[in-house]
Amino acid sequence: MSNIRSAFANGKAFIPFITCGDPDLETTAKIVRAAAENGADLIELGIPFSDPTAEGPVIQGANIRALAAGVTTDKVFELVKELRRDVKIPFVFMTYANVVFSYDAERFMARCCEAGVDGIILPDLPYEEKDEFADVAKQYGVDLISMIAPTSEDRVAMIAKEASGFIYVVSSLGVTGERAEITTNIGELVELVRRNTDVPCAVGFGISKPEQAKAMAELSDGAIVGSAIIKLLEKYGREAAPYVGEFVKEMKNAVVSE
Repeated sequence: MSNIRSAFANGKAFIPFITCGDPDLETTAKIVRAAAENGADLIELGIPFSDPTAEGPVIQGANIRALAAGVTTDKVFELVKELRRDVKIPFVFMTYANVVFSYDAERFMARCCEAGVDGIILPDLPYEEKDEFADVAKQYGVDLISMIAPTSEDRVAMIAKEASGFIYVVSSLGVTGERAEITTNIGELVELVRRNTDVPCAVGFGISKPEQAKAMAELSDGAIVGSAIIKLLEKYGREAAPYVGEFVKEMKNAVVSE
């Protein structure tokens, strides 16, 4: 069984997103540990990229700060290896196809396996082109996470049938970022996914408040939050870990409450 499935084994999952190296890798390590200690079931680790097309201004800013601080893909792999000494929950990379392609896909997946990364999300990788990375990812035991959006329509069943790890359900059109409300019919989208696979699905994009996380988790298997966490890093910088820990605890309590 995929290690990622363990994140959903005990009920609804809360999944925080963190950009590695914002403001520095030492702070990222503290944030990851604080999130894990306060109930995160899986953590998405963003590898900084100069053109993160799926991201709104908040996460774009985190990418810019991390790159300016000298963060590289190699340094992120070293960070994960260090974290794996004591953090046991699944890790999933969130980055872009060009990062993996330029690193060399086989070398990248081999290092994921070596470092203890369980999966990877490539938001700019079309379903029709996923085979370029899917086979080598599978070879090294790395789940290539599928994304399903409101615009996926008749492709949802096809994507779901070939999914591994978990399915990232995009709640809204556009880029990442907080939204006052989520109007997409997530329940209908998730129901279509569930008719075609037993792979868990979690909802992301636009979730920033406990009540939103609770609502999305009631319709799916979990909730993903990124921009709200990056805003805490913007506000508190190197002192952000305890604030992120409290936020994660609050969100985790929201998704598991009846």
